[in-house]
Amino acid sequence: MLNHGELDKVFKALSDATRRAMVERLVRGPVSVSGLAAPFAMSLPAVHQHLAVLEDAGIVTSHKIGRVRTVQLAPDAFTGAGEWMGLQRLPAERRLDRLGDFLATDTSTTGA
Repeated sequence: MLNHGELDKVFKALSDATRRAMVERLVRGPVSVSGLAAPFAMSLPAVHQHLAVLEDAGIVTSHKIGRVRTVQLAPDAFTGAGEWMGLQRLPAERRLDRLGDFLATDTSTTGA
């Protein structure tokens, strides 16, 4: 069973364009916080706030070696969200298939 509280955190974290851009960068591999912050016109504390939201949602993990904090995508970060979206997609696809069948049948019986 999917935990809706966890899903809420994931979708809330991804509702922000900056955090989505951070995730898109992290898809390529781990990066330091300063490297992740470089393309954004914001302070490091603001970047840390965004990362805290992503980490709280279980999307990223980080570790510190010396003075460098490195961030990476968490394994299975989007598994729950993907499962939930899949569950929503299947009934919708079935309805569209039925509509397509109906329209195909309807046009063939009316001679249009």
